[in-house]
Amino acid sequence: MDEEYDVIVLGTGLKECIISGLLSVDGLKLLHMDRNDYYGGESTSLNLNQLWKRFKGGDSPPAELGQSKFKMLIWSPRHFMMANGALVCVLIHTNVTKYLNFKAVDGSYVYNKGKVHKVPATDVEALKSPLMGLFEKHRARKFFIYVQDYDDNDPKSKEGLDLNKVPAKDVISKKYGLDDNTIDFIGHALALYRDDSYLDQSAIDFIKRVKLYAESLARFAGGSPYIYPLYGLGELPQAFARLSAVYGGTYMLNKPECKVEFEDGKAIGVTSEGETAKCKKVVCDPSYLPDKVKAVGKVARAICIMSHPIPHTNDAHSTQVILPHKQLGRKSDMYLFCCSYSHNVAILRYKLILVVRMQGGINSVRNVWEEPVAYDVPISTFLLELGALLYILHTNLTPMSKRDSRGNLGTTVKVEAGSQIATRWTTLQASLYTHHSCLVYLKPHCHYL
Repeated sequence: MDEEYDVIVLGTGLKECIISGLLSVDGLKLLHMDRNDYYGGESTSLNLNQLWKRFKGGDSPPAELGQSKFKMLIWSPRHFMMANGALVCVLIHTNVTKYLNFKAVDGSYVYNKGKVHKVPATDVEALKSPLMGLFEKHRARKFFIYVQDYDDNDPKSKEGLDLNKVPAKDVISKKYGLDDNTIDFIGHALALYRDDSYLDQSAIDFIKRVKLYAESLARFAGGSPYIYPLYGLGELPQAFARLSAVYGGTYMLNKPECKVEFEDGKAIGVTSEGETAKCKKVVCDPSYLPDKVKAVGKVARAICIMSHPIPHTNDAHSTQVILPHKQLGRKSDMYLFCCSYSHNVAILRYKLILVVRMQGGINSVRNVWEEPVAYDVPISTFLLELGALLYILHTNLTPMSKRDSRGNLGTTVKVEAGSQIATRWTTLQASLYTHHSCLVYLKPHCHYL
């Protein structure tokens, strides 16, 4: 380890592994380290023994749950992937798809007025949906046709609207006359917004999000617009790690107390177990520099292991149910993510549900789980037989940037990437579809110079 590297990457989350893969392909000498004994960081998939060790203090999992062979998602930022989204384009562009296998997700649903409904995303589905009345269906059909026909390069498809200036609420409520209930499920279940602030913003992003949903739905002609890797989301960072290793990247797992060494305010290396590796740059997960980051929010989740599909989802083996915040009488949306043996993440008898409370602490997600919501339907009614239940609290971190009296960034922390890293990001992004979903996976983490 006592060598000098061009770049040292700390943490094996998805973003860190994408960066290490790209830089290794560019010929840089790279060392990638992680304090854990597994790949993935916050995008990892753990088996039962690993899960119980992490969240139950080392206790063994109940015998009735079976052998610890299957893996489960624990806290990924996004669970399913859009079949036509930017992350899929990244995988194809970098050719890491040869290390992965995907399968379409069976269903996409929304919780509305105490019931679970299939999410309509085309004009045909809109006419069949019980979410809307007869006249509302025809108005929604016209809106979906407009979205499907929209093309940035075709002025006729814009129908005289400048979507960069017109707010989203004017398009959906004034032009197409959709009611609040329809706007609610389109904005949250199709465009996947977490709150209603998008209504006052320019409509271009909203239209592209809904269009992406419809295009992804049509790509594999499945029951949803989502795909998911076999064996869990932890396969994604591992695939990019393999790419890095093929091009000479060095990996070290289970390295405790990785300490970034600074000299005159610049990162010069990393020390672990008494050995120091020198480097020119350090790219890291924010948790490796606790004194240089700040908490910006919390996400609470509950993992449930059950032996039945979510009711009213056509017995889907994999599905997502979105619960808009207005339906819950709360400030943020919730997501029910269900996966099973069909994606090789559970043994035949069991399925997994991850209930995500987008904001708040453990008590808030526990209360949502146990207490009735707006329409007197507790979340626990989605689970008929509960095999196990785990609560998880995650803190979102962001770099603290030092600024001088003029408001300029200091030399210690730079959020933007350095020249070569930035060049790789620019090259990669230029080759992809310019869509919003790119942001989740392509934003670099802290880059310390």
